[in-house]
Amino acid sequence: MKKTVEVVAALIWNNGKFLCGKRPKNKARAGMWEFPGGKVEAGETKQAALARECYEELGFVVRAQDEYCSVEHEYDDIIVQLTLFNTVVDRVDWVVSEYDDIAWVYPDEADDYQFCPADIPILEKLKKDFA
Repeated sequence: MKKTVEVVAALIWNNGKFLCGKRPKNKARAGMWEFPGGKVEAGETKQAALARECYEELGFVVRAQDEYCSVEHEYDDIIVQLTLFNTVVDRVDWVVSEYDDIAWVYPDEADDYQFCPADIPILEKLKKDFA
């Protein structure tokens, strides 16, 4: 039986573009793009996990706002329950520790990037909502 992992991600906007990161070579789904975020730890709220992960990965101090959408995706190794939050950035102390690259992407340019499969339904919604 596959392990189910609860994951949160941030929808961070800047001038009509959203922030995404390229997964490093040593991780599952290496080289694919994703929204910043990560796993929810035991005893942690989704909002607290999002704040922690964004600070650890990017040096962003963020506050989760409303939930933009959520998806469940089954990979070969795990089942991911992913919740994407609209996010307010309070401070940026750039530290890119978890990504091989980062990019600011217009929704209609998302197809130019190879995103993790769990993110595809989210990208389709973004393209509809922000076209």
